Amino acid sequence: MNIIQKLQEKYIQEFSATVPIDEFILNLIIISVLVTILRWFYIRYGNSISNRQKFANNFLPLAMGTVLIIMVVKSSIALSLGLVGALSIVRFRAAIKEPEELVYLFIVIGLGLAGGANQPILAIVAFFLILGILFLNKIFIKKQDFKKDDKMFVNITTDQTDLKEISNLVTGLFPYVELKRLDTLENGLDITYLCKANDIDQINNAQQSISKISPATRLSIIEQPEW
Repeated sequence: MNIIQKLQEKYIQEFSATVPIDEFILNLIIISVLVTILRWFYIRYGNSISNRQKFANNFLPLAMGTVLIIMVVKSSIALSLGLVGALSIVRFRAAIKEPEELVYLFIVIGLGLAGGANQPILAIVAFFLILGILFLNKIFIKKQDFKKDDKMFVNITTDQTDLKEISNLVTGLFPYVELKRLDTLENGLDITYLCKANDIDQINNAQQSISKISPATRLSIIEQPEW
């Protein structure tokens, strides 16, 4: 029992000496709040046509992992060099399909780095400046630099695998149809079309027809971002 107590005391003392527990907890809380706000901002104002909510769920664990890594290695050159060596053999194969997704991941990692380096004030100031600039850019960007023809994104998630049959159905429902994205799911397809509807009746008819593909079929219609 004495050995266990000695080991516990030793590790606790080493941890407290290299990583102050109060600073560690405070940084985790601050970065968690900032990343939660960023997640809401990305879902609300992002232009990505993919499932933004699902993608944004990765923000918090990524930031927490970054904080943990930096807090551990910042006090040890040996650990820092070991981390470089470890990461050099790790290959990430996550598919980043749109540049906007990569931009937000960099912001999350930046917040995690600031938290791990015990710079919460810098993280807070930089975060709100970045969000403010992004928001102003969203509002005041010149619309004449973009092209918008009353088009919309039609996203279909289904357990069916016949792409030709689904495309023929969508083509018959809208006067303009363009396949923009196709993802193969474990059971079915996730398809995004760029379509144009002349009136609300076409959209209503499309909703009813597409829903009949199968009971598991889900339809999402999103206004085309201003690009």
